[in-house]
Amino acid sequence: MLYDLQQDLPALTEPVMVAALDGWVDAAGAATAAVDRISGGGAVIARFRGDELFDYRSRRPVLDVVDGHLSQLVWPELAVTHVRHGERDLLVLAGAEPDMRWEALARDMTELCRTLGVAQWISMGAVPAAVPHTRPVPVMATASREGLLHNGETPGPSGLLRVPAAALSVLEMGVSDGGLPAVGFFAQVPPYAGTGYAAASVALIEHLGRHLGVSLPAGNLRAAATVEHQRFDQVVETDPETREIVDRLELLGEGEGGQERLPTGEELASELERFLREHAGEDPDSPGFGT
Repeated sequence: MLYDLQQDLPALTEPVMVAALDGWVDAAGAATAAVDRISGGGAVIARFRGDELFDYRSRRPVLDVVDGHLSQLVWPELAVTHVRHGERDLLVLAGAEPDMRWEALARDMTELCRTLGVAQWISMGAVPAAVPHTRPVPVMATASREGLLHNGETPGPSGLLRVPAAALSVLEMGVSDGGLPAVGFFAQVPPYAGTGYAAASVALIEHLGRHLGVSLPAGNLRAAATVEHQRFDQVVETDPETREIVDRLELLGEGEGGQERLPTGEELASELERFLREHAGEDPDSPGFGT
């Protein structure tokens, strides 16, 4: 078993597991920022064993040295937090994407969900896409079976999308194969967004709230999104090259009648390929990548 479960568990009524991991499928940290906001004030009920999941040479713990004294180590962490919003019990899985033992982790996660009586799994992610900051954040949805999506949630993308997998997807497929209904919400982030894109975090929180029928807090993320939007607008006004990029992205984002549209699998794979090449140092020409 790869986790330690608290002995005194809270009473749970059909809890929903909401999961987001940093790294891949967390463009600009939008998904982890969203679940951090949702889980604020909650209590950790399960922790996963980092020594069995993380490669500390690629994800090193942070060392504090105070006046020449080695005072503290902060280790990468993966944990489940319980929080209640309205009448809904949420279990929020958040933290660092594991480096190892993904299949074993998926099996243990399935067992943990059974133990806790989880009624549904919801993945939260963010992906780089050919979208501008001037449009509402598009959010793609996935579902393990028909009938799980509602309230205007749009499945997508259309066509085949073949990309390097994330641990989050392995977990979702594992619990789904174990019989747990699973959906996913993935915000699309402009290619020029850096280490934060609060508008995408807000969009994810809003989609999750509508899906669950509960009001979820966005806190200062809305104000941060406004500031980011203004900053992007200023860059567009002063930099013709950026203006050209935004204009092109706005045209790409228009469907029939000027309506927003989701990208096809081929379009999204192309943008992910660019993201890997420019930001992740991975080889987009490796076997199996693309559509």
